[in-house]
Amino acid sequence: MNVQKNSINLAMQGAVILTIAGIITKVLSAAYRVPYQNIVGDIGFYIYQQVYPFYGMSVILATTGFPVMISKVMMDYGYGKSLKIRSKILAVSFIYLFISGLILFLCLYLFSNHIAIFMGDEQLAPLIRIASIAFIIIPFVSIFRGYYQSQQIMEPTATSQVVEQGVRVSIILLSSYYLVRAGYNQYEVGFGALIGSVIGSVAAFGILLVLWRKKGSQSKISWNMTAPISTGKILLSLVTYSWTIAFSSLLLIFIQLIDALNLYALLVEGGMDKMVAKETKGIYDRGQPLIQLGTVVATSLALSLVPLIARAKISNRIQLIWEKINLSIKLCLVVSAGASAGLIAVMKPANVMLFTDNKGSLVLMVLSISILFTSLCLTVFSILQGLGFVFIPAFAVLVGVAGKYALNLSLIPKYGEIGAGVSTVISYCIIALIVMVYLARKGFPFSDLKSIGKIGLSIVVMLCFVIGLLNGAELFFDLENRLHATYITFIAIISGGGIYLWSIFKTNVFTKEELQYIPFIKKFVKEEKRVINGKGN
Repeated sequence: MNVQKNSINLAMQGAVILTIAGIITKVLSAAYRVPYQNIVGDIGFYIYQQVYPFYGMSVILATTGFPVMISKVMMDYGYGKSLKIRSKILAVSFIYLFISGLILFLCLYLFSNHIAIFMGDEQLAPLIRIASIAFIIIPFVSIFRGYYQSQQIMEPTATSQVVEQGVRVSIILLSSYYLVRAGYNQYEVGFGALIGSVIGSVAAFGILLVLWRKKGSQSKISWNMTAPISTGKILLSLVTYSWTIAFSSLLLIFIQLIDALNLYALLVEGGMDKMVAKETKGIYDRGQPLIQLGTVVATSLALSLVPLIARAKISNRIQLIWEKINLSIKLCLVVSAGASAGLIAVMKPANVMLFTDNKGSLVLMVLSISILFTSLCLTVFSILQGLGFVFIPAFAVLVGVAGKYALNLSLIPKYGEIGAGVSTVISYCIIALIVMVYLARKGFPFSDLKSIGKIGLSIVVMLCFVIGLLNGAELFFDLENRLHATYITFIAIISGGGIYLWSIFKTNVFTKEELQYIPFIKKFVKEEKRVINGKGN
């Protein structure tokens, strides 16, 4: 019993470490795009964002997709088994990943010209070739991370993620600043940024290799293909998890990829000048870091409760599982709906603050709605996977991505970039509906419907205040001036966020019992209890 308890506690500690590392890397991944856009401009941003989804796929697969997959295979077939069996599982996994990475590399590298032509911009081909190199590094990074995660040792994975992102962001910003000042064209600047991205992946492998040798892990695990375990079984699990866990982890990047493939091309086909279309796509891409940051905040808080769900599942406490799932979804709705509505309200000054002007504010407002649905999707994905339902998230992603592609073809010719924004929101909404309905059919429906009305009321209160504040500020400040826009945006975010939280607590969206499980809030609840008990004594 103590062994099982220690194992659960170790898993929860590991989840906390990976969550913190994930927050740091995701914030860095979103935040660096703002100074990068400021350095290279909207057309330079368009060039980078066109190719980024290919590189982003490799990062996500090497960070959350493949390591989790390897860890699960190790737990399925290697838990409590001999060193030889575990060594064979890792050997087969590495061969599978190496072949997969090589195929992806060759497809991108050899067909880079065809992909660039399909995207409508042949000059992107060299950048796609550079991005393809990252897929060769995937197996080496993933195998280390997957092994350590299977042993509940999360520090190497967390360290390598932070190092990778830190090196990558530093090189991208420094190289782009130097290349722009040196007079290189925008495609050459983008080429340099992608080289920096690949170097970041190499840095991750380097730090993992150092930690591997430092920990002496290489003396325990060795190459083995003769252990008494079926190679076919291992491969079947790897293929299954590739099309479920790994595939569903690519949700956000797949939607970006669809826009990269056809938004610019459809704008040009619709008669828009090529340079104007590039600038338009670059402005549209301003929405990506905003969506990413909003989603990180919402999902990080909601997913902090997933280990509690896993613990309840192990002890088969169905009522507790249902309660914690409801709390996770409610917390996700509170944060993501507030972030989405708040961002829409402050978009014009925030756009000036971050990107120097308010171009594309309307389409960015539309894209901001995505924060609600992306956060809900990712939260429910993790809940379903934690409960053992790994196929439905992948199916939902497949439906949503296909819907996004079809909607782009239908809406962009009529409505331009606004059509692309609407198709993104609808696609995420479809995915969220699929997984929510499935969760309900499995006996875990979201039942606290009253809280949705209370959240809606709190949003209305916040919006009335923020809109009034901004209208008043316009009488005294020039909100197209970057400095003025920055002051007003921060004031609106802080005061509006405070009013929103006040309204959430005033309308009792969360019960006192639920507040005890929410990070940061639970400390205040415990302190309040201690004070009350102290007075009672």
